[in-house]
Amino acid sequence: MNTAAKYTDTAAIRGTGALFFIQIFATLGFAVLYSTLVLYATKRLGFSEGKANAMMGVFGAFNYGLHLFGGYLGGRFLSNRILFVLGMLLQVIGCWVLAGQSVEGLYWGLAMFLTGSGLNVTCINMMLTQRFKPEDNRRETAFLWNYAGMNLGFFLGFTGAGYFQLSEHYHSLFLFATLGNMVAIVISLLCWKILADIDTPLLHVSKKQFRLRMVGGAIILAVLVPLVRLMLTHASFTGSFVIGLGVIIFLLLALTTLRHRPREEQRKMTAWLILALGSLVFWTLYQLAPMGLMLFTEHNINLNVYGIQIAPQWVQNINTLVIVIGGPLLALGFRNLRERGWRIDIPLQFASSLFFMGLGMLVLPLGILLAGGDGQVAFKWIVISYVLQSLGELLLSPIGYAMIGKLAPARYQGIMMGCWMMVTGVASVLAGYVSGLMPENSGSTPLLTNPGYSHIFSLLGWGSAVVALILLMLMPLLRRLIEPAAAR
Repeated sequence: MNTAAKYTDTAAIRGTGALFFIQIFATLGFAVLYSTLVLYATKRLGFSEGKANAMMGVFGAFNYGLHLFGGYLGGRFLSNRILFVLGMLLQVIGCWVLAGQSVEGLYWGLAMFLTGSGLNVTCINMMLTQRFKPEDNRRETAFLWNYAGMNLGFFLGFTGAGYFQLSEHYHSLFLFATLGNMVAIVISLLCWKILADIDTPLLHVSKKQFRLRMVGGAIILAVLVPLVRLMLTHASFTGSFVIGLGVIIFLLLALTTLRHRPREEQRKMTAWLILALGSLVFWTLYQLAPMGLMLFTEHNINLNVYGIQIAPQWVQNINTLVIVIGGPLLALGFRNLRERGWRIDIPLQFASSLFFMGLGMLVLPLGILLAGGDGQVAFKWIVISYVLQSLGELLLSPIGYAMIGKLAPARYQGIMMGCWMMVTGVASVLAGYVSGLMPENSGSTPLLTNPGYSHIFSLLGWGSAVVALILLMLMPLLRRLIEPAAAR
């Protein structure tokens, strides 16, 4: 039967360190597919840009949407560490199938990869948050470090993807993706005892129930793969289904919040719902990176910098560098400012993140306005955009993960962690729709497509700024909901 770890300083330190390195290599394979899928589908498999963007939207929807399911399975049917390793094995097999470079292999490979990545990311976050007691403020620092590890994995994945992209050697690229997944499995097995669950429902069942739940969890994994494979071939329906499911889950969670007692926990859950809605705008814009923004970079940005040809995937490393360097610095800066009496809390961080995202969109029309005679936009403008977007991400994403332990009642933590990630899944579908509104690059030129891009980026930037302003206006209410005593 599953064994449980305990809340101790040693468990927190050792668990955080192990999960930092696991996160690096677990992210590498995802980074390869995230940054390459649209380019691979259009350049090698002959997909139209619209079809590739729609598929990428569904890719993100399943990856993030299944996080909700992973939050329910982990700790109930399978321990978080077992579910994580099984998910990584599915990712290894999926990348191997993708290396065959066929349309059929694309769908089956993605189905296996998405089932694995969709379920196991929540497991990492749950294993990390369980290392700390609910009142332990070190949780935020641990998640910032873990987020830096994840983005270091993105850096390695994007760098490798860009290297193979320049020669379009996709077979080697997908085999490279399996390497990181396999290393993550090895580290997990070496740190098996350190990663044991702490206080999950599975720890309190009989041996017979434990075995039955293990079998049930394995059956669910086996059924999910062909189901995801089927839905990948019907991207339009699947996108609508994901959005509808997201609305239903949000309403059910709102109803649960309305009925929940005690009142203090109910108020915190209400704050979570409001912040989740605000984050939907941020993630919709953020998920443009592997879709419309990737194609804009490929066709409208001058990627020849000082005589060096930049691969489109390398541009996304701007984001990873800001996160890797900025994550630990931000954790240190927050601590110092709070010690000096500054009130830097969740509502302020969320509103600020949306302002940064809005600025990241608004600099692109300025770059288009100053483009050269051939319509090519200077490389510095996409750099500035990604830096601003990354600052916004630092203020929202790791803080969002950490706030689950602060705002979610213990029995809802897994589900609310999954719901938080499903927000990104819904945003991915919406980003696919937004990308579909952008100009078609095939058979066109930057001079012809720049006006369309400028119009879309302007609308997105100002929209994000408006939502940020709304959150600022709601800040007093949110603070009363989260910490009523401190708000007085």
